Amino acid sequence: MSDPTDPENAPKDFSEPLRRAIGERYLTYALSTIMNRALPDARDGLKPVHRRILYAMRELRLSSTGGFRKSAKISGDVMGNYHPHGDSAIYDAMARLAQHFAVRYPLVDGQGNFGNIDGDNPAAARYTEARMTAAAEALLDGLSEDAVDFKTNYDGTLTEPVVLPAAFPNLLANGASGIAVGMATNIPPHNIDELVQACLHLIKTPDARDETLLNYIPGPDFPTGGVVVEPKESIAETYRTGRGFFRLRSRWEIEDLGRGQWQVVVTEIPYQVQKSKLIERLAEVIQTKKVPILADVRDESAEDIRIVLEPRSKNVDAEVMMGMLYRNSDLETRFSLNMNVLIDGVTPKVCSLKEVLRAFLDHRREVLLRRSKHRMAKIDHRLEVLEGLIVAFLNLDRVIDIIRYDSDPKAALMYEDWSKPHQDTIVRATDESDYVSPLEGIDRASLVLEADPSATAPSELGDDAPSGVPRRFAGREEGLSDVQAEAILNMRLRSLRRLEELELVSERDRLMEERAGLEDLLETESLQWSTIADQLREVRAQFGAKAPGGARRTGFAEAGEVEDVPLEAMIDKEPITVVCSQMGWIRALSGHVDLTRELKFKDGDGPRFIFHAETTDRLLLFASNGRFYTISASNLPGGRGMGEPVRLMVDVPNEAEIIDLLIHRPGARMLLASSAGDGFVVPEEEVVAQTRAGKQVLNVRAPAEAMICRRVEGDHLAVVGENRKLLVFPLDQLPEMGRGKGVRLQKYKDGGLSDARTFTLADGLSWSDPAGRTRTVSADELAEWIGARAGAGRMAPRGFPRDNRFTG
Repeated sequence: MSDPTDPENAPKDFSEPLRRAIGERYLTYALSTIMNRALPDARDGLKPVHRRILYAMRELRLSSTGGFRKSAKISGDVMGNYHPHGDSAIYDAMARLAQHFAVRYPLVDGQGNFGNIDGDNPAAARYTEARMTAAAEALLDGLSEDAVDFKTNYDGTLTEPVVLPAAFPNLLANGASGIAVGMATNIPPHNIDELVQACLHLIKTPDARDETLLNYIPGPDFPTGGVVVEPKESIAETYRTGRGFFRLRSRWEIEDLGRGQWQVVVTEIPYQVQKSKLIERLAEVIQTKKVPILADVRDESAEDIRIVLEPRSKNVDAEVMMGMLYRNSDLETRFSLNMNVLIDGVTPKVCSLKEVLRAFLDHRREVLLRRSKHRMAKIDHRLEVLEGLIVAFLNLDRVIDIIRYDSDPKAALMYEDWSKPHQDTIVRATDESDYVSPLEGIDRASLVLEADPSATAPSELGDDAPSGVPRRFAGREEGLSDVQAEAILNMRLRSLRRLEELELVSERDRLMEERAGLEDLLETESLQWSTIADQLREVRAQFGAKAPGGARRTGFAEAGEVEDVPLEAMIDKEPITVVCSQMGWIRALSGHVDLTRELKFKDGDGPRFIFHAETTDRLLLFASNGRFYTISASNLPGGRGMGEPVRLMVDVPNEAEIIDLLIHRPGARMLLASSAGDGFVVPEEEVVAQTRAGKQVLNVRAPAEAMICRRVEGDHLAVVGENRKLLVFPLDQLPEMGRGKGVRLQKYKDGGLSDARTFTLADGLSWSDPAGRTRTVSADELAEWIGARAGAGRMAPRGFPRDNRFTG
């Protein structure tokens, strides 16, 4: 024996590169996370924690028809015996298996508060009780028949199953989700009835194509219902590759309130959407007026989902309103599919739908073979016992004598020569009305055992014995086995009744017939698949579409186009008068009021823009930083007060000035120009902004800034600089752009651009003088000012306004 104090035997230090040390240890951690925590097994669809919960409940005998036990007891047993992790994690996993809105076929029957669809957490484990459901029992069926392998638990004191027998494809039936190291999985729930049909088709046609399986499994079946609006081609590709997504929408209906009034009632919401957060989001949509047609939202849910959506007007289209809500809330979600599973319990792989079903069927075949072999072993053992019991009945007096007088009856039974008749026992025929043993096929009334030393032994009578004396039943030549002797010694006295041997023979015949069937089953593959198909049909009858809660909940529909919904369809069209002051306070007066009417403004403020519009209009605000901002006319504050600062509605910088405010006219074009004399023509569709931050259209660099924003009307452009020089050139010389700095409009030595406008040359160029009169210069008179773009121009005609602006 080595001496631990010897320096030679002391542990020695060793070194290795840090990169290799960290890599090996991290790889070990990653594999542990992948196999023992995050990814489900393709065979039973469970992660280790779920498998251990169900096994612990089975050990506690919490059947679906039995009593409930405290959840704290269950989670405690799981933690102490099989899963050395936090009890809260175990309880959370168990609670999810009991939530009917989380799993399609709950595996735990919960009693108490196990959470709700609003997102509320379950009550503490000490307040709730649980037991297994029939679906969980189907997953465990066969566990006591050597159907699967067992392994030792974490401390080596107990054993636990490596995988459950799983009577149905639970991986697809209830789905799974998890995040491992470098990989993740996310599988939606499906309908058992459809899964069984697909499995039966695979059994019948093993080389079936992935597309064929979609005839039986059209898509997921979520526990919360909803409507899948993903195209069939996309669903087929998702199932073929094992990666993709499904668009899922709420199910809703229109409820008539009479007198033309109506409201939308949402009865099913997308999977994994918390109802309380959905209501909050819809309320936010109303507050921010992203969907102006939506006036109110109410949660009237009780046991079922009932979310009421009130429109602002009865004249709008419900489809349009819901289409906008799909884009702005969780009434439509995308469920990503990533079928990354442990295909054999060890190897992670992204599988197709067919591969997952194939893995389940191969597992069921392995379970069937193991259960059949286990049953055969049980039958062989029972047949051995029956053989010994039958011999004992045929030689009952000898057995009684051995048990009564022998000092070691077991040894005597095991080494007795049963082929020789006992000297005190003969078989003699009596009246035909008496009982006869059927063991040798003797069809007579009776057999009576009598002690008569002078009688002739039956074995000596031969085949030609008189009809009155039957042949002696030869039990066996060798002694009984240990199992048989033990069974005889344990036999109760009540078993010695006259009809017991009939039952023994009947049981033996039944077992022999069953054993022959099992032998055929183990030898014939087609018979094995036929048996598996029968088992699946039983599962379908128990959990299929005709069973309670087994019908499909999620429907299918085509997604309507909701991308380009006109604002006019969202709100009522009503006349308003838009008023914006010099300091940027904006409001909307009801109706088209007189534009010359005197209005009230804050001290030191006055009118800047005032024009007629409709509530369905969108307003374009152009600022000196070259950005356009879009404001919905329906969102403008009322005209009773002074309005609100426009900078609170859109993010216009404080240093930027408002250049123009006008109504958006689709199809029109606008002339944009900077103080440096650069500009271009832009279609109005290109300047509409989708966010508060606006959209940069005219690029300017300090000290230059945006100056001109005019709608294009005509075929020529007139430009006047601060030097009072006027230049007229054809509009087609100006490029049409979506964004940029533009091109040079007029050349300046000093100063910059003062004003620009478009006009029709044939009608002449007009402007307003300070007296309010309009002066027009004809085309012939403008001949000396017409030139090419970027020219210097000539001094403006006599009478041109001194502020160098076309105010007309």
